[in-house]
Amino acid sequence: MDDFINDEVMLNGKPGHRDDVLAVQKHDNDAVPDLRWEVKELLFDRDRITVRAINKGTPVKKWLGVPPSGASFEIVEYAIYWVENGRFAQMTALYDPTGMLRQLTA
Repeated sequence: MDDFINDEVMLNGKPGHRDDVLAVQKHDNDAVPDLRWEVKELLFDRDRITVRAINKGTPVKKWLGVPPSGASFEIVEYAIYWVENGRFAQMTALYDPTGMLRQLTA
């Protein structure tokens, strides 16, 4: 990911850094080792990329404030990226966190 993300990046409308993105991804992959994004639609328009994906996994560690219970989740995520000089400069993810938490605590 070092090669794909700007040093400074907008994350869901807030300024951040590449290290912030990498830390979140590392944390997510550590807590949900089978985390997968299945791309259903992928659109390119010059410097914009839009993705509709199915995200799923089963946490094995406390994640999003929820202790592991063996429950899995499956959600739809819409992601919008703006690319500048070949790197992500803006990253926005839209999904239903309440629905995901409901699945993990059911």
